[in-house]
Order: sequence, then structure tokens, then C-alpha cells
Amino acid sequence: MAFEPEPIVTVCTSDLAGQVRGKGFPARDLDKRWQFGVGWTPTNSMINCFGRIRATPWGALGDLMLIPDPEGQVRLDYPDGPGEHFILGDITTMDRQPWNCCPRSFLRRALADLKAETGLNLVAAFEHEFHYDAADDRVGDSYSVGSLRGVEEFINELIGALRANGIQPDTFLPEYGPRQFEVTVDPADGLTAADHAVKLREITRALGRRHGGHVSFSPVVTQGVAGNGVHIHFSFTDEQGRPVTYDPEGPGGLSRQAASFSAGLLRHSRALCAVATPSMISYERLKPHSWSAYWTNLGLRDREATLRICPVPEDPSVDVAKRYNLEYRAADAAASPYLQLGMLVYAGLAGIREDLPAPVIGHEDPEMLSAEERAARGIATLPQSLEEALQALEADEAASGWMGAELAEAYVMHKRGEIGMLAGKSIDEICQLYTEVY
Repeated sequence: MAFEPEPIVTVCTSDLAGQVRGKGFPARDLDKRWQFGVGWTPTNSMINCFGRIRATPWGALGDLMLIPDPEGQVRLDYPDGPGEHFILGDITTMDRQPWNCCPRSFLRRALADLKAETGLNLVAAFEHEFHYDAADDRVGDSYSVGSLRGVEEFINELIGALRANGIQPDTFLPEYGPRQFEVTVDPADGLTAADHAVKLREITRALGRRHGGHVSFSPVVTQGVAGNGVHIHFSFTDEQGRPVTYDPEGPGGLSRQAASFSAGLLRHSRALCAVATPSMISYERLKPHSWSAYWTNLGLRDREATLRICPVPEDPSVDVAKRYNLEYRAADAAASPYLQLGMLVYAGLAGIREDLPAPVIGHEDPEMLSAEERAARGIATLPQSLEEALQALEADEAASGWMGAELAEAYVMHKRGEIGMLAGKSIDEICQLYTEVY
């Protein structure tokens, strides 16, 4: 019997593993799905990045809804064949209340608390690095124009697809590692910025496959070779939309609230790693002298600081306040952007609540300081394994408290299950697995 092909729409969530999972339905039924979405279960959130459920606090009990948000839509309408249509959404209880373990709702709550207590709105952008195996691997190609040759169609479609889906591209460049690229986008309000991060990863993967290759945002693709980070840029506006991160009289140009926010973020940065760098191989990147983060420090023009004050052109025509922002560098794409940004917000808000003074702004490698000098500045090392990061999260009662008891328990259980699955595997085997799933 003859028939017409019929597309589907998938409603998705970026889950505890940073994976985008969901359920689909015929596209013709979309209008009927906006209110109640699709059915979901609590234990779906315990599927780890390798597609397994090692443990769950809920078992087979419970029912939820995954409800699409019109702002979460992505459409990839290819001119030469079937495209994709997926929609990011929120996990709710059956009475449409935010579920305690919904990552997107967690970020929304964090942003609402920040605004209610301080009047601040967070503006953010996620800067991504990724590996594309369809590109040529040639000696000496770091930052080379030649790295772009042969993948022009992929790059051009990526830029166009981002813009068509409401994400404004800023830069695209070959990175230091072989077959490694970086893409940045314009900033947006906090929830939209996290949505953009999720959309960008899926759009990039989809187009990489369309052009005959595979994209991976894995923190490490090959042991000993430059890995892929995520740098989270952020600043603040007031209730009138005016930038308020910069104060020319403040330390390093930080306003009072931005300084306290920075101090809170660094105070809790060891615990934050459990969420911001949440894979076994994330800690292959967090090493000294690797152009990644290692020390819990605030740096000025320092690309190895956990938190960096970004440079602004020194020209009288530049409005510094509009361009001034901070960059959190101890992050990667094994995480859900919603959990990453939500935890950063709560850590910074804790600093504002306590009116913490600005951290010391370093102008040198912390390794060159004595242990006593580092201690006086509050500088420690970041965790050096996922298990150490999980222990830091459990030991930091404030940080685990921001998540809430149910989410904190589920998250730690989820990640320890991931660790258990990798027991006995070599670092090369682990890198290969993470490259495939991310």
C-alpha cells in the first residue's frame, strides 16, 4: 500500500549525564502535545552516559511528564532529504509542578533566586571545543587555515543552522589539537544560554554526521593530546538591563556584587567540579600547565585560572561595562549545561549573601607561590579525579544543599555507577568510550 513518509518530533531533556534523551511522536500531533508532552519516569534520569542504569533511588516507581517549551525548538530542514525537529522541555510531576531532579528547572530556580535576592540577571555564553574525525589530521595544523579545508560544507551549514535556530555565531576556528575546532556564540540570558549550549552540541553532531564524520565533545579524545573544554562566560545586568559587572574602582574592575560572586564561586569550586567536570577523563585535562584549570584562583588574562577576568580592548571608544565579563574554565561537555550553570549561580549567590571580599587577583602561576602564600589567598588544587570531586560535593553541605536532597542523592549515585562501569579499563579504552558517547 502506498504511503507518505511522516516526520516525528522529539521532546528532550539534557539529563544528569549531559545526554539529550526524550520521546517522539508524529509531527502532526504537536499542537496536542504542548500542554502535557510525553510520559517520563524518574529512573530514566539514572541512565548513565553509557546507556546503563547501575542503581536508582526510585526503582520502577513514579510517573512524570516531559513537557516541551516553545523556546526549546530546533529544526534542521535539509534541502536534500529528511531533517530533524526536536524540542527541549521540562520534567514535571503529574500536576505540572517542577520535578526536583529536572536539570532545566534547577537552573530556572537558581536564576530566580539570584534575581529575587540581588536584583541581578545573569547573562552567559558557553564556548565549546570539539573533535571532528572527518577533518584532515596533518602535522602542524594548530590554528591553521589549512585545517578548515575539506570541511567547508560542514562549517558553512553549521553556522547557517545555528543562526536559523536563533543562536548567533560569534567565532569558528581551528584549535590547538588535531582535528579540533572551537565555536563560540553571542551571550544570552542564563536559561537561554544553557538551551543554546544543548542545541549547539546536537546541531553540530547532526551536521557532522550528515557530512560523513563524527563530532565528539568528549573532554579527552586521545590521551596526552589537547582535550575539549567548555568555558562559561558570564556577566550581570540590573533590573533595567544595565551592565553591572564592572566598576572601574573595584579590584580588577569587579563591582562589589561581582567580586563577592567570584569569591563564592571559588570557595565552592572543588565541589562544583563534580557537576562541571563530571567524567572520569575530565581530570586528564585539569592538570598544571595544560592550558586548563588546576588551581582555585582568579586570574587576569590567565588561561590556566579556574576563573578569569576577560580582556577588553584598551581604547577610549570602547564601553568597558558592556564588554566586561568573567570566564569559568573548569568545565566540559560531559555535563548538562543546566546543572553547570545552576551550580555556578548558587555558588556565586552564596558569596553575595556573605558579602565576601574579592579574591586576590593573581598575576603569576600559583605553583610559584609557597604553600603558605597559596593558603593565605585561599588557593587550593581542584580535585584530581571524579571520585575526589564527588567527595568534595558531599563534604560541602552548602553545595549539596543547593541541589536538594533528592537530586544530590540521585546525582552522586548516578556518577558512582559510571565510575563502576569503567573499573579495570585502560585510559585508552576509557577515552574511546567517552569519545563515542559525547
